[in-house]
Amino acid sequence: MMTEDTPDQELTEDEKQLFGQLLCEDQNQLTDFDEARRNFLKQITLAGGGILALQMFGKETFAGSLHEPLNAELPVNLENSVNVSFKVNGIKKSLDVDSRMTLLDTLRERLQLTGSKKGCDHGQCGACTVIVDGKRVLSCLTLAASCTNKSVTTIEGLAKNGELHPMQASFLKHDGFQCGYCTPGQICSAVALMGEARNGEVSYVTPNVRIKAAPIQLSEEEIRERMSGNICRCGAYPNIVDAIKEVHSAKPVAQNWNLVDQKELTEI
Repeated sequence: MMTEDTPDQELTEDEKQLFGQLLCEDQNQLTDFDEARRNFLKQITLAGGGILALQMFGKETFAGSLHEPLNAELPVNLENSVNVSFKVNGIKKSLDVDSRMTLLDTLRERLQLTGSKKGCDHGQCGACTVIVDGKRVLSCLTLAASCTNKSVTTIEGLAKNGELHPMQASFLKHDGFQCGYCTPGQICSAVALMGEARNGEVSYVTPNVRIKAAPIQLSEEEIRERMSGNICRCGAYPNIVDAIKEVHSAKPVAQNWNLVDQKELTEI
């Protein structure tokens, strides 16, 4: 239906040909009800939606809108808007967010830092773990507004000058991941764990919590306990423990590969 504001444009030859092909199908095929309904829906969808959109908006505008990046333009009016100024990976950021927006969504959707993963979104899997002022936090349960004037480090900010963080390199060496979805949270949690050990912070399995000795020498039991909030569905836990142990002790940890010799290979 044309209105006063709608330009009166004629169909191009290509559009006329397409329109004719859609509407001039052999009507003898439409004896069956289901076939008739299928063709009718196809004609309405393609002819009504496609050609009308091309006529009203122009080919370039309509096609271009399909390729616009997500969040290209932020909403003009945010509900409960608050300004958040904080450092992210050493760079100062200042932006307006909804006061209810989580740190995870702010990092992923507003700052395009998609390394931190949204797993359970209930604080149970640890995939969203980031470091805030040296402490590991679950970013899916942390409001962005609560991070004002704080320093946030994500997996993207651990490498420096093109060199991997020692924990990242150790995870690679010991194959501390399989699908990799939980890995950003695992590594951020492990990096913060090193700080906890240096500060002498105790855990549930610390033998004597009355004695605060710093730094703490982490046993495998300590590492497993302190990393228990980070879930790996692939089950790469032994390799993760080895990776953390090597960084903590600053000594090489043997890779636990089950090598197959020639005799065993022939028996398979």
